[in-house]
Amino acid sequence: MMAERNLPPQRAVFVSDLHLGSRDSQAGLLARFLEGLRTEKLYLVGDVFDFWKLNRGWRWGAAESRVVRAVFDLAARGVEVIYLPGNHDEATLPLAGTQFGPIKILRECVHETADGRRFLVLHGDAFDGIVCYGGWRTRLGEWAYAALLAFNTQINTLRLRKGHGYWSLAGAVKSKVARARAFIDRFERAVAAEAQSRGVDGVICGHIHVPTMREINGLLYINDGDWVESCSALVEDPNGQMQVIFPFAAETRASPASDRIAAPTKAIA
Repeated sequence: MMAERNLPPQRAVFVSDLHLGSRDSQAGLLARFLEGLRTEKLYLVGDVFDFWKLNRGWRWGAAESRVVRAVFDLAARGVEVIYLPGNHDEATLPLAGTQFGPIKILRECVHETADGRRFLVLHGDAFDGIVCYGGWRTRLGEWAYAALLAFNTQINTLRLRKGHGYWSLAGAVKSKVARARAFIDRFERAVAAEAQSRGVDGVICGHIHVPTMREINGLLYINDGDWVESCSALVEDPNGQMQVIFPFAAETRASPASDRIAAPTKAIA
């Protein structure tokens, strides 16, 4: 079943952390989602490509090419496509402020919803202390995370073969580990504080692969998730209502990655 049978026309769609080029990217599912989209705007909120994998484990196949083709097809149909580089595709940062064909490349921007609210949109890596300071913790974390994602991929390959929906093992682990939860909370509050200082109503980001919608000190913090663990997106309907969705979730409920997310739309088969 194609995505357009379940997802109605949207005013804006936000996706991030596609990690194209990484073997952990769920490019096939993402391609199906993008090919069925009907939207006025598409925001690619960082880590679209995983250039960190160029020298180790880079993979590019038919699914990745379908994703790129789907994005350009949307642009050709008049969809405004905005690309905000993240830390894994920071090589494109020098292009910020320019256009690559029909695609606008920006470091960050402000999105205004149909009901007049203003949201700061940025990837979010500048607020991640581990990314900023590196060290042995980063290397150890990368190793453990890579192992978890590899197992996550194997589990979901079996689930999809048996007709079940996508499920994020990595997200479930994050939600149960106290130190991970504490780090996520600090990250969310730091991003929200920056947005508050800009005088906007909310902030939309990615980076930490935890799809979330929550109020922090009167400001709406939204993380649109990723296409490695959660396979999630943020959508704005024609009335300005925002919702985090899980198009390929096994059940119509919030992902195990967080208990603070608005209920997702009907799952896409």
